[in-house]
Amino acid sequence: MKSAEVSLETVGGRTLRIARWRLDMESEHPPILFFNGIGANIEAVAPLANAFDDRGFIMFDMPGIGGSPDPLVPYNTMTMAWTATQVLDRFGLDVVDVMGISWGGGMAQHFAIQHPGRTRRLVLIATSAGMLMMPGSPKALTKMANPRRYIDPDFMLKNFETLYGEGLGKGPGKQGHMSRLTPPSPRGYLYQLLAMLGWTSAPALPFLRKPTLILMGDDDQIVPLINGKFLASLIPGSRLAVMEGGGHLFLLSHKDQSIAEIRAHLDPPDLPEQQEAA
Repeated sequence: MKSAEVSLETVGGRTLRIARWRLDMESEHPPILFFNGIGANIEAVAPLANAFDDRGFIMFDMPGIGGSPDPLVPYNTMTMAWTATQVLDRFGLDVVDVMGISWGGGMAQHFAIQHPGRTRRLVLIATSAGMLMMPGSPKALTKMANPRRYIDPDFMLKNFETLYGEGLGKGPGKQGHMSRLTPPSPRGYLYQLLAMLGWTSAPALPFLRKPTLILMGDDDQIVPLINGKFLASLIPGSRLAVMEGGGHLFLLSHKDQSIAEIRAHLDPPDLPEQQEAA
């Protein structure tokens, strides 16, 4: 991550490892605030941050994940969304485009609902409305809940196709992704699981007035496509884009197509200023 500035910062009473890309660069685009998947560290998303080289990008490791120290007390979506605003304040960021994948897609939804004044546009990737989601393959979910997938390379290799579908095939993307993963602490992983326990965005989504793109893979064994359709039915004016043959990591297997969809959403042509401010 040579292009990123990474540091430990104490914000909102928590010490977090925060990565920033290009925040000091002049840009006509607002920065992207990104929420990662469960147990995943900053490095796992570094290629995506580098792809959006015309704007700032900021994200942080959740407590006990990656380089962030273990949490002392549990947290939930409300407290962590507020903490994210403190991260933005630390680096002088006001309004951002919010993006999240899987578990982080739930955080992105909650951030946009709780802090609409700081959210311009929203991108939800391979995610659901939380408690009301249609579960994925039991075989995949059993392995998904096992933190050994981050600690034991042999376990990850053996179960990669089950966890993430066949979207990456046998190409170099598979090994490249796994080489960027670092194991979460047991407490960090547990608290991250507990943070979403009983949470759902469904009652609030009909009142979400942010332009929203929902990206899903039709071969996702962890968050099936039906969950994206459910989100699209609840969020007014949202758009659902489906990656054909995409598993849970279609951001890697369908990288160019995914980035094109995201750019088209974040930078629509000739968008009137008053519509952006709505």
